[in-house]
Amino acid sequence: MSAGAVDDPTVVWLLEGDPSIRWQTLRDVVQAPDEEVAAERSRVEREGWGAALLDRQDASGAWGGTVWKPEDRDATDTIALLLALLGADGERTRAALDRTAAGVDWGEEWGRSPFFDGEVEPCINGRVLTAAAPYGHATETVLGKLLDTQQTDGGWNCYAETRDDPGSFHSTICVVEALAAYRDAGGPSDVAEPLRRGQEYLLERSLMRRKSTGELIDESWLDFRFPYYWNYDVLRGLDHLRASGVPYDDRAAEAVEVVRSKRGSDGRWTLDALLPGRPAVTFEAVGEASRWNTLRALRVLEWAGVQSPA
Repeated sequence: MSAGAVDDPTVVWLLEGDPSIRWQTLRDVVQAPDEEVAAERSRVEREGWGAALLDRQDASGAWGGTVWKPEDRDATDTIALLLALLGADGERTRAALDRTAAGVDWGEEWGRSPFFDGEVEPCINGRVLTAAAPYGHATETVLGKLLDTQQTDGGWNCYAETRDDPGSFHSTICVVEALAAYRDAGGPSDVAEPLRRGQEYLLERSLMRRKSTGELIDESWLDFRFPYYWNYDVLRGLDHLRASGVPYDDRAAEAVEVVRSKRGSDGRWTLDALLPGRPAVTFEAVGEASRWNTLRALRVLEWAGVQSPA
C-alpha cells in the first residue's frame, strides 16, 4: 500500500487504535515518512497498552513477582516479550529492561542464571532473546543455547531427547523470531544459516502440514490469537517470514489463502481465541474485530501480493 491507504476505512480504523498499532500501521501499511513513524512509536511507552505494561514492573525489575508462571500471563518473560512486540522504545522502556537485566534471574533451579541468559527450553529462550535484542540485552549465552538445540530437520523442540527428534512448530517459531531479532539488532554472531534452516522447516510443511503425510497438524492453527506467547498459528508464521525479509514463496500460498479467507465484510479480521491465563493487560475481546490481527493480515497479504477486497 501507499500513503493513499489512509483513505481506506480499514486503515482509518487501525489508525484510531493504540499507539502500538498506529506506528506499525504507518510503517507497514501507509508507508509514512520515517519521522512520522518514529514520533508515533515514541508514544507507546507513555500511553495505552505499553505504558500499562511498564507501570506493572516492580522495583526489582520483575513483573508479576517472578520470571515465569504456568497459569497467568503477567510474569517477566511474558511482559518483556510484549514490550518488544508492541515496539515500545525510549528512555522509560530501556530503563525498565536495564532493571530486569540487573535484578532478575531464573532462581535456584537454574543456578541463578541471569534473566537474559535464559534457561534450557528453546521456546522460552527464543522469547527471551526476542525480548532482549531490541534493547541491547541479547547475550551470546542464550544465543548459544538456541544454536545448540536446533534439530536435524531444521526446527526446534522443547521436548526433544535427541537431535533427530522432529521439530515443533511452537518451539520453532519462537526461535526463528529470536534469531531474526538478534540479526536485525546487529548481533555479532552470524545466524543466517540456522535462521534459514528454521524458516525452511516452516515452508517445507506449508506452514501447517505434516511433511510425511501432508495432513493438517492442528486445526487451531487456523485461528488467530494475540498475544500468542509460545503458541503457533499460520498468521504468526507468515508475519514472521514477511518481517524477516524472506521473499514470498509459493509454498506459503495455502496459508496465505487461509488469512485472506478470514477477512470479514467490514474489511477486518476478528480475534478468534485467547490462550488460557489471566493477562496483565487486556488487548482485545474474543469474537470482536481485532486491530492486531487486521494489521498483521494486511501486511501479510501485501507481502504475498494478494488482493483482498472487503
